[in-house]
Amino acid sequence: MNTPPSQWASIVEADPQHSHRYAERFRQLEAQGTDIYGEARLLDAMVPRGSRILDAGCGAGRSGGYLARQGHTVVGVDLDPVLIQAAEEDFPGATWLVGDLAELDLPSRGIEEPFDAIVCAGNVMTFLHPATRVAVLTRLGAHLTDNGRAVVGFGAGRGYSFDAYAADVTRAGLRIDARFATWDLRPFTGTSDFMVSLLSRA
Repeated sequence: MNTPPSQWASIVEADPQHSHRYAERFRQLEAQGTDIYGEARLLDAMVPRGSRILDAGCGAGRSGGYLARQGHTVVGVDLDPVLIQAAEEDFPGATWLVGDLAELDLPSRGIEEPFDAIVCAGNVMTFLHPATRVAVLTRLGAHLTDNGRAVVGFGAGRGYSFDAYAADVTRAGLRIDARFATWDLRPFTGTSDFMVSLLSRA
């Protein structure tokens, strides 16, 4: 499959040190006492202990790593091998895989069971190539259990409007069950500049 390169891949190609700086930034934030696990705590509250969770676009593993420490079975996937290496070093309790979300097929990699929940944080959706957005959402839906839920968060002003996203969710065979303005569930309004959406299979 000839998948167009994501915005993230283009950034890294232009600046090979970008991923190293990104991983180090979150290490430093945590060392300084900054709370970097808000997204993960929301997922942890949504599912029973010991659930199967996919961290889609996992980056350096902060969300999936936290969830693994809470006793969940976590698989994280990201196209950036530098970030996957950082995740393996900092959060060894999860399974970390290099892969493109537009081509996500974990059963072909020996991970047969679907997931109770998927987290897609860190503005991942806005770093995708526009031509792959529906494919990514479709692949995420295909990896959920029948009653599974995905939580996707990203900000406005990044070239992907909330209305366009909602249309893509429908095209991917999913539905938006709820929307919030923050990961701590502040109400979403017409002026919100961030959206956290709770998705299920339509």
